[in-house]
Amino acid sequence: MPSSTHTRTTDSLGNPVTLQDPASAAALNDFVEGFIACEARAVNVLNAAADTSPIVQASCAALHMFAESADAPRNARPFIDQALARAAEATEREQRFVAAIAAWVDGDLPRAIALHEEQARLHPRDLASLKLGQYHLFNRGDSPGMLRLALQALPVAAEVPYLHGMLAFGWEQCHRLPEAESAARHAISLCRKEPWAHHALAHVMLTQGRIREGTDFMASVSDTWTGLNSFMVTHNWWHQALFLLEQDRDAEVLALYDSQIWGVVKEYTQDQINAVSLLARLELAGVDVGDRWADVANHLAQRLADHVLPFLDLQYLYGLARAGRMEAARTLKRNLEAHAATRTEAHERTVWQQVCVPAAQGLLAHAQGDWATAAEQLGAALPRLVEIGGSHAQRDLFHQIWLDALQRNGQWAAVQNLLQPLVNGQPESVRLARQVGVVSEALGLPVQAQSSDCSCT
Repeated sequence: MPSSTHTRTTDSLGNPVTLQDPASAAALNDFVEGFIACEARAVNVLNAAADTSPIVQASCAALHMFAESADAPRNARPFIDQALARAAEATEREQRFVAAIAAWVDGDLPRAIALHEEQARLHPRDLASLKLGQYHLFNRGDSPGMLRLALQALPVAAEVPYLHGMLAFGWEQCHRLPEAESAARHAISLCRKEPWAHHALAHVMLTQGRIREGTDFMASVSDTWTGLNSFMVTHNWWHQALFLLEQDRDAEVLALYDSQIWGVVKEYTQDQINAVSLLARLELAGVDVGDRWADVANHLAQRLADHVLPFLDLQYLYGLARAGRMEAARTLKRNLEAHAATRTEAHERTVWQQVCVPAAQGLLAHAQGDWATAAEQLGAALPRLVEIGGSHAQRDLFHQIWLDALQRNGQWAAVQNLLQPLVNGQPESVRLARQVGVVSEALGLPVQAQSSDCSCT
């Protein structure tokens, strides 16, 4: 029988909360603040797991779901069931948050998103709900939705630095780069330790070809990357590695891979895809990565039946194939195709069947040296790749693999047509200049003089 003794208080953002145990407030605030600040203390909500308050139980469930693993819903289920059982005792804001987490655990993302959007309209200072809504929209390739959600909170939460970081990433993913930079810099002016704003600004600078400036900026704020969740710290170092890779500073990239990018939490999905993505880019740039694939593949081999997000599955598949674990890679591809065939929700069905399956075929073909199939299948998937989620910078890996397949298949004119505009937009990139030089020579064209040493910093 639900207890009628509970305490009404507010979280640190001023949202009313209903707690069975008043002592749980600190753990709940660690979840709210830790989540929006990308800090590891979000896990502290598990310390209050004995408190049957719906908001505490739903927060524990959410934490389990962030594992992005096949068993995450099973691990989250007892917590969300407890939250639902007592939901009537909570405020309507808390009830909506509980319902949104329940929809996520059930795999009903359209419902979860609709609830987070409603929460943003009715309770715009519920920034944990807002950031979670952004996460789902991001994974479905809906960057305008991400931005709209964050804009809802601006009139009432303008003093919260992390909101401006959320806005910055929303603007950046919508290709609105001046607004993204402005929001990111405002976030950092409010709080120098705002790693999500650092991340958004790194995206802007990479997109605009501000390679050296980006390198210097990330180095200048990296001292604040302490106490973060493993995704945020490894991913910001991953962005720094991308800047270094464009400058052919390969030894530094490998050193960052070994010290900051792979090995923080090897069991975690996001650490795994950062590793896959960086090793693949290094090899595409002609760098010998030694035996580094093997350790990553040992962890990817646990994920053959995950299918949490198509964006993740594709990188697991490619990583296994690059490591020479072809049987595991083929098993994952078969499992992925079977999963795609059973999807019923419209968006999911389309993305898995029409984007993920051809991309998987192309990636496996590339890893096996079947350049023609790789070029054809990746070429079919790429125009719609935004639908699988991930950021522009993350999805660029698949574009690089496609370009490599076209080149190795002898489709030099096609490569020149795709590569030259990239070079034009990235005059500081030594990597791209080197690649376009090879293409120009193959086509009998004059090699372009590189302007990367200009003093236009």
